[in-house]
Amino acid sequence: MPALRELILAQRDFHRIRDLIYRHAGIVLADHKREMVYGRLARRVRALQVDSFCDYVDRLEERPGDPEWEHFINALTTNLTSFFREPHHFPLLAQHFAGRRDRVRVWCAAASTGEEPYSIAITLREALGGQVPFEVVATDIDTDALARARQGVYRLDQLGKLEQERLHRNFLRGSGSMAGYARVRPEVAQHVSFSPLNLVSTRWPVEGQFDAIFTRNVMIYFDQSTQSRILERIAPLMKPDGLLFAGHSESFSYVSERFRLRGQTVYTLA
Repeated sequence: MPALRELILAQRDFHRIRDLIYRHAGIVLADHKREMVYGRLARRVRALQVDSFCDYVDRLEERPGDPEWEHFINALTTNLTSFFREPHHFPLLAQHFAGRRDRVRVWCAAASTGEEPYSIAITLREALGGQVPFEVVATDIDTDALARARQGVYRLDQLGKLEQERLHRNFLRGSGSMAGYARVRPEVAQHVSFSPLNLVSTRWPVEGQFDAIFTRNVMIYFDQSTQSRILERIAPLMKPDGLLFAGHSESFSYVSERFRLRGQTVYTLA
């Protein structure tokens, strides 16, 4: 087999890629992300058998409806997540809904591969004791990540933060070829729905108001003006006593006047 032809990511093409992903997904790529961009997009350039990064970007710009746009955005999306990440949020979520009698709705706006929305569902299932209906609306821009999330299958080492009793209640251990893996139990999965959503698109396919919204660790990829626009659109989707959960590196106090800090990276409507 002949050696793969070396590809060169010229500075001009890197800037064009940065501009495209910003305009279409709001993602800001700093200069130090150039190697990451090269590694992730070189596979797409070779898969399409185009001659260069320049030709690849030309194709995207000339074909707005090209299916390659989905691969392009998926390739440049980061999916760093885990079960019960930033664990201080989940007891607060459970406490907030203690004693509730009416339906609970939560939106996870950066669902990634599913660990966060399933963690939310597990928390609500325990807190509400099966007596109150609840729904977790899970969205993400990365369609590949969502496909994995819908499967609900994870390596056991990804579930290391869960106590054995909680693991048993919420997951089914695999056997045979699936040894070393576990699947989310149907009793948990039935409460979670997954769908694609781009936070900078003109229309969001979510309706009604939510009791809590999670935007954790997605806002860090946007500049302040994009963060502000997203927060302005989120505010009307929250119930008056709703909670907005941010990531540990995110602060909204100086981005939007619509929210006030309630606790550690947790906000309510101002």
